[in-house]
Amino acid sequence: MQVVTLASRKGGSGKTTLAGHLAVEAERRGDGPVALVDLDPQGSLADWWNARTAETPVFAQTSVIRLAQDLRQLRESGIKLLVIDTPPALNDSIREVVGLSDLVVIPARPSPHDLRSVGATVELVEHLGKPLIFVINSATQKARITVETVSLLSQHGPLAPAIVHHRVDFASSMIDGRSVMELPGAARASDEIAKLWDYLRRRLNGPEARPAPRKMPSVSAPREALAAT
Repeated sequence: MQVVTLASRKGGSGKTTLAGHLAVEAERRGDGPVALVDLDPQGSLADWWNARTAETPVFAQTSVIRLAQDLRQLRESGIKLLVIDTPPALNDSIREVVGLSDLVVIPARPSPHDLRSVGATVELVEHLGKPLIFVINSATQKARITVETVSLLSQHGPLAPAIVHHRVDFASSMIDGRSVMELPGAARASDEIAKLWDYLRRRLNGPEARPAPRKMPSVSAPREALAAT
């Protein structure tokens, strides 16, 4: 079983939306069974899952304290991929989660505020020796700040070549527990998620995953959940 954690100190980076979409896409592509874990006290990912009519991905009810033990049980139950959503914080709990991860995905919107917050997350992941991937999320097409964000992040760590753009389809699909892949007329958004999962799958299964770099520059500008116990 491989564990992918979405982490970012900044709220609003899109962790929850990406976590749900990546889990659905992985299941659709035959890379499951896939389970989701929501460690954010706000419970947005759990709310989305409860609104789903589809049976997959499954949801694992756990906590940071029980996570290490529950991972073993999920692995024994046949889960192949676990996607974890985390709160916008950097504390001992996040440290524990990152330490159990095979890959840490750090979403960043093309904004100075997001870029300023990335460094602390990178330092934590690098300290624990875990591989990371930056994902540019909610980008505006052809905007200068998007191009600048690509240039900046790609110099300081692996950057997913698939950019996820700001599209109403993402918000629309999350309302009733779907993903853009399950939403009619959302081909462009669906294609972005498919390309992102292709890249992350290669990073998980290939030899090129590497620990995070040491330095980031300064920037001035109700269904029953799967019981894991």
